[in-house]
Amino acid sequence: MALPSRVARDRLDLLDPHEVSGLGGIELVAEGVVEGFLSGLHRSPYRGFSVEFAEHRPYQPGDELRYLDWKVVGRRDRLYVKQYEEETNLRATIVLDVSRSMAWSGDPERRLSKFDYATRLAAALALVLLRQRDATGLIGFDDEVRCAIAPRARPGQWHLLVRALLDLAPGGGTAAEQALGRVTGLLRRRGLVVFISDLLVDRDLVLLALRYLRHRGHQVVVFHVMDPGELDLDAAGEARFVDPETGEGVVASPRDLRRDYRATVERVVTAWRRSLRTGGIAYHHVSTATPFGHALRRAAEGRARLG
Repeated sequence: MALPSRVARDRLDLLDPHEVSGLGGIELVAEGVVEGFLSGLHRSPYRGFSVEFAEHRPYQPGDELRYLDWKVVGRRDRLYVKQYEEETNLRATIVLDVSRSMAWSGDPERRLSKFDYATRLAAALALVLLRQRDATGLIGFDDEVRCAIAPRARPGQWHLLVRALLDLAPGGGTAAEQALGRVTGLLRRRGLVVFISDLLVDRDLVLLALRYLRHRGHQVVVFHVMDPGELDLDAAGEARFVDPETGEGVVASPRDLRRDYRATVERVVTAWRRSLRTGGIAYHHVSTATPFGHALRRAAEGRARLG
């Protein structure tokens, strides 16, 4: 699909996410964003430590002949080499919150929902990692784990991840600690964990799970996704505020609550940032108006500091 001429001249990673998402589906958006994004995020500090066989790949000029798999060559009449884990920069898992609260948008005509923003960010991040030959997997969760794809760097992994993202939909409550617990089984060696959520979770349990992953040697990056409408209440008339996951509500005037609400949000964001960074975990607060490229750069910078 050809992009409009004006957009083709622009860097999609720096444009408004809602505008970019109007160009097409998750796959097209992610590819366009990544094309505009600075490639080559890092060099793996773990290269060469592991010698565990991972999979086969076609022979490339310069490969050592001792890694040729002659049995596969005999069956396929083409040269294949054994690829070992040392050839993969790292193993990464993206843990994505798809709970009911992620479906919310304060202005659907101008802003993506948190879910739509998060899935596109996850797709773009996965594509960046895979183009670096980083094995990349995905866990999607609400009140239970909805999908769990093991990290791989093989051909077809990108399309597998995209299909999984397309199959996800905002669901029930939030049980992030269960999903984070699954990461340990998928990342048997040190790797990268990217947690994308609006953090409307059991804070103590999630902090414990994230700190445990860091203790195991994983680099952990958290994206705290919020809608601009969650950051500051509009000074409108009386309104009913409803918890999207429990259905409980209360009637109040935003004008009366605005100052206290803003202070509360700032305290929550500050508490998350302090608690995570104290534990060596990169924390990034992004709104659904944040260009995808800015979010990707924060992930790269955070990982470089923790590496």
